[in-house]
Amino acid sequence: MKSLKHVYLVRPRGFCAGVVRAIEIVEAALSIYPPPIYVRKEIVHNRHVVEELRKKGAVFVDTLDNVPEGAITIFSAHGVSPEVKESAEELRLRVIDATCPLVTKVHLEALRFSRQGYSIVLIGHKGHDEIEGTMGEAPLATQLVTNVLDIDQLDVPDPQKVVYLTQTTLSVDDVSGIVEALRRKFPNLTSPPKDDICYATQNRQSAVKELAKHARVIFVVGAENSSNSQRLKEVARDCGAASYLINDYTEIEASWLAGIEAVGITAGASAPEELVRQVVDYCSQSGDAAVIELEAIEENVVFALPAELSYHRELSTHCAPPTAPPTQCTGALDAPTLLPLQQQ
Repeated sequence: MKSLKHVYLVRPRGFCAGVVRAIEIVEAALSIYPPPIYVRKEIVHNRHVVEELRKKGAVFVDTLDNVPEGAITIFSAHGVSPEVKESAEELRLRVIDATCPLVTKVHLEALRFSRQGYSIVLIGHKGHDEIEGTMGEAPLATQLVTNVLDIDQLDVPDPQKVVYLTQTTLSVDDVSGIVEALRRKFPNLTSPPKDDICYATQNRQSAVKELAKHARVIFVVGAENSSNSQRLKEVARDCGAASYLINDYTEIEASWLAGIEAVGITAGASAPEELVRQVVDYCSQSGDAAVIELEAIEENVVFALPAELSYHRELSTHCAPPTAPPTQCTGALDAPTLLPLQQQ
């Protein structure tokens, strides 16, 4: 790494507003309510985040089958299907919904278009938690498309009433190619009222394109199962850079930096800044490399916590710690169902 002269650190990178909100929801629940606090699936796709929350007392489960009746349970940022919500109601779980508001937007679009008689083409990756939740909103009306080749297999009852929706963490460029192919097959294709790919995904991909102008090697800090991190790696590669997706600095191979004068660093929307800084320290350890920050796009989006958690967290700063759990779910679970605690 003696040849390394510049370490470019691009912004925006790392946590998006939806991830920050989801993590704060878990931390707030842990501080407000007595254990155990269950979380269905990884709250966000990053093992470092999950392990830190586990150390604080969160219990992560893959299915609700592993949650006892009546327990406090948090749904992850990726959202869940109505079937999961129904299971939670049957188990009388006390639910806190940490679904990203931008994912909820896509769920509501799926419901609205299916009720209007549209066939829905959902663009995304099979098996991703977000896709499973969105498809569950209108399973009979929705077909999944992963790439342009899948379009030939689409069969709809009315080619005049077809709408496309997308997973929020896809490559903007990849989606545009699929949408163009869909329009060739369905000339009257309807678009969602507003782009489904979230602001953070678009901003980070645009930032990586700028980063690739300065560095031949780009490290994307993020998890293998993080869709938005994978897309960042692909965007960097498509821009001509050698790109590597790493969980942390320990996965960097010295050979990747051999003869390289400039390296770029970014992070997926679920990656903590602490891990990014460790990568920066590793790359600049020779002491000769200058760390240069590039700000491609200014980002200032914030999502509020559910009102009930905000209320209780504010209350806890003025009163004794509450001991009563939130009331159980007795109806729709689209919004958190926590009510004011009895001892207020």
